[in-house]
Amino acid sequence: MMRYDRPVLLDNPRAWRTYLGGSMLSALHGETGEDGHFPEEWILSVVSARNAGREHIADEGLSHLAATGETLKAYIEANPTAALGEAHTARYGAQPGMLLKLIDAAERLTVQVHPDRETAMALFHSPFGKTECWHILGGRTVNGEKPCVYFGFRQGTTREQWKRLFDQQDIPGMLDCLYRFEVQPGDTLLIEGGVPHAIGAGCLLAEIQEPTDYTIRVERVTPSGFPVADSMCHQGLGFERMFDCFHYDNLTREQVRDRWLIPMRALERQAGGEIRAVVQYTDTPMFRMNRLEVWDALDLNCGPEFSGLYVLSGEGELVCADSHQPLCTAQQYLIPAGVRQLRLQAKPGKPLTVLQCFGPKP
Repeated sequence: MMRYDRPVLLDNPRAWRTYLGGSMLSALHGETGEDGHFPEEWILSVVSARNAGREHIADEGLSHLAATGETLKAYIEANPTAALGEAHTARYGAQPGMLLKLIDAAERLTVQVHPDRETAMALFHSPFGKTECWHILGGRTVNGEKPCVYFGFRQGTTREQWKRLFDQQDIPGMLDCLYRFEVQPGDTLLIEGGVPHAIGAGCLLAEIQEPTDYTIRVERVTPSGFPVADSMCHQGLGFERMFDCFHYDNLTREQVRDRWLIPMRALERQAGGEIRAVVQYTDTPMFRMNRLEVWDALDLNCGPEFSGLYVLSGEGELVCADSHQPLCTAQQYLIPAGVRQLRLQAKPGKPLTVLQCFGPKP
């Protein structure tokens, strides 16, 4: 019998991508692994990855209950209100409305864009676009370059110019059209649908996003030389309509920084831990995420909404009523809407750092 009044331990699905990375994710799990085409770990996922040539892998990227192997999608659909909350399901149905990922990029990702909600509905008949937010966790120097990101069109960039650069596959010209920012752990960037962007080589980050995998890519070959299929560029739209997904804003570097770089803010401090805001509904109604630092114990009063937990570091236990479940690095949990109170208890000398993510504003 399914229960919706206790945290649910999930597995750790990895998704195939065109770019290389993933060794730092393996290290997070205490494993030895080389960089390859599985550079992303998906969290609270009811979304299947969209990859040309891998359509036969129907559940790639989907989360499963660790205890039974059942998909999280099936668990939610069996009782959406109990899993996600009444207000949430009234608006979004049996869909969490968000997806969290860990991304480890050993090379720069291809320059890309995701549709906003209006464009996603018009072009993909989807109620969700793919606004996302990056929270930098760490990184590494690659070929002498520090971790960086590219996002936002420079002033004066036009659709005609952008399409011409694509037709010519002038990659340096494309990168010159975007603002480049070096990043450090703790930095947070909001990437709204329609904003062109690329994660730079060496970035390790948590990405919270709307629950789709619509990615328009303007590079036909990845930096490491992997050919990108046509369908992976235009997602079925064709090489003309895909340019409808970009917002050709006319913003200065300072305006881009002020609009989309989010400072982390203190929300609550207790004797044994603290809650810090990474991204809130005042930044975007699409999702929110907090960072929990626990050196002894931290109590969470849960509202009538679901959330997800991902342990970045430390050891301890998750206490809910009379249940005690382990917490250790790289574990992830769904907290169903029926849970009202949680305690995160760290082991002595093993402080916990945990991400807590939430769906869209109900």
